[in-house]
Amino acid sequence: MYRRAVFAVLPLLLAPLCEPGWSADQTASAPDANAALLSASRLKPGQPYKGQTIKVMAVNTPQFVALQKRTDAFTAATGINVKWLFVPFKPLQEKVTSVGVAANGNVDIVNYLDQWGAAYAHWLVPLDPLVKRDGYDLTDFPAPFLQSVTHDDKLYGMPMRSNVQMFLYRKDVFAALHIAPPKNWQDVINAGPKIRAAYPDMAPLACYYGADGNRQNLFAWADFVRGAGGKILDAKGFPAWTSPVALKATREYIALLTKHDLCGPGATSNVEQDARISFQQGHAAMLPIWQWSYAAVTNPKDSTLKPEQVGFAPMPAYRPGDAPSTVVNTMPMSISMYSKHKEAAWEYLKWLANADLDRRNAIERSVNGYAVRNNVVNRYSSMKDPDVNAANAGIPRAEIEALSGNAHPMPQVVFWPEVADIASIAINQAVTGQDVDALMIDAASRAHRVVERELR
Repeated sequence: MYRRAVFAVLPLLLAPLCEPGWSADQTASAPDANAALLSASRLKPGQPYKGQTIKVMAVNTPQFVALQKRTDAFTAATGINVKWLFVPFKPLQEKVTSVGVAANGNVDIVNYLDQWGAAYAHWLVPLDPLVKRDGYDLTDFPAPFLQSVTHDDKLYGMPMRSNVQMFLYRKDVFAALHIAPPKNWQDVINAGPKIRAAYPDMAPLACYYGADGNRQNLFAWADFVRGAGGKILDAKGFPAWTSPVALKATREYIALLTKHDLCGPGATSNVEQDARISFQQGHAAMLPIWQWSYAAVTNPKDSTLKPEQVGFAPMPAYRPGDAPSTVVNTMPMSISMYSKHKEAAWEYLKWLANADLDRRNAIERSVNGYAVRNNVVNRYSSMKDPDVNAANAGIPRAEIEALSGNAHPMPQVVFWPEVADIASIAINQAVTGQDVDALMIDAASRAHRVVERELR
């Protein structure tokens, strides 16, 4: 089985999880500002878990650092101590996997990319019984976000870093050329020659077809395939991207570079970060990327662009008149089955996912002296909130429109990372001029064998 193979080759990386790497919370919040939050979190009265210490392993992002710096209020209310280990994204999969391999409860709560979750489910705590017992309302979470943390009809995590694809564009450039924000990919293609003619040093589109192991070149590809009415995998989990509509959509995704000449230099090897930096530096006029990137591309510390130069819209539809087709991803937080403090960890998870905290973490720009630029929210109530939208240029409200279309996470199956690697490499080879259909059919054949091996 793929899962067992992965675990067999990974080292038991326990050394980085020991005490010197952990950061304890040393912050305070005004009691009146947290009273509603604590009540709405449905925390158990009487501090039944006072004195217990739980440990959280999470990706290093301002959103989560801000949550960590608010945790003193939780500790004051519950008596539960919390320590965080922040991990850069690149080694995160290996670090989280090692928690499951070690099976020793050294970490209580793990944070990971949703696409890895199916492989972790056998050592994560199903949350449904706890949600039901405590009456924790999940209806405020968008269904695609909950879908990303549900495996075999069981909920295994809380969506905590939930992202929707958005389409960023140079508002000033579009205004100067009298181009309307693109509603579909044909609009994007039509804008290309106008931008190239007026701005020779600016690529119309920041593209990222590179295959570096993070499979980022599959997100827009999935939008094309799903928007065309095709599927990535069939109901049994086998590759379905060789259907006529899926192959046609794949050819059109590749043609953004090879036929329409929309992309800038390095597109064949660029990854998401490269494309974002190109846009930030004024070298591209359009950028398909996650909504959190708006904060980065308008941050004066990192970008040459000002907020008034950057517009945003839902991802373009595949065809004129269609709804947007949008990949979502989440980075949930889940409780390890090996935790010795499962109930205390559940208390903290309820607190972290609370609607008021979700809202405040996207509005407040300073948390106990820590400067925050965060537009990531996990709940509809936050996306609709006028203060959240005022603080984040209306991005959260635009997410609702994107989520109302064809919005889904990438496939949530154990073998997806290995299958996705095969597809990602094929996409990367296709933009070098090789036969697209032949590459995708061969990739599907190899991926089919992976699925057969897993299902045996």
